[in-house]
Amino acid sequence: MANFLMRRALLDAVRVPLCTRASSSSTELAKIGNREWVGYGYNGQPNYVDRPDFPMPAVRFRPDTPDIKVLREKEKADWRKLTIEEKKALYRASYCQTFAEFQAPTGEWKGILGWSLVMASLAVWVYMGMKVFVYSDLPALTLLTVLHPNGTMRTTAGSKLVRGVRVVLCL
Repeated sequence: MANFLMRRALLDAVRVPLCTRASSSSTELAKIGNREWVGYGYNGQPNYVDRPDFPMPAVRFRPDTPDIKVLREKEKADWRKLTIEEKKALYRASYCQTFAEFQAPTGEWKGILGWSLVMASLAVWVYMGMKVFVYSDLPALTLLTVLHPNGTMRTTAGSKLVRGVRVVLCL
């Protein structure tokens, strides 16, 4: 019986009726204030974000003021009777930025490139410091001139012992 009640409570918590979209949580309504919820939005939550891949936010950008309410009543009639300034005011009440504004380059790449170059130069300085102060010098190579039995002379880069016999490394 307890398992059935627990399963039922879980299903009731997950299911949200369509008609109670925002009334299920008072914190969601507190977040948006008195802005109008106009659609589903990006993920069904009452949030505002300008996105080119999902251009219709769930809530309007600004809360309704008396001036905006008058313009909203006016827009229900013929749109040709609205002036350009009224259309712009209605747009700015619903959206923060136009597509051209939020897709414009921000110049953020300059900072990213600058910090990347700073980090690369820091890595080079650390490498050079390690090479100078930490690592010891490599042993110098001894150049030997060897006369071969066939009568040619060769310059070699040192020699090593292999099974007690000195083997000359030829270049």
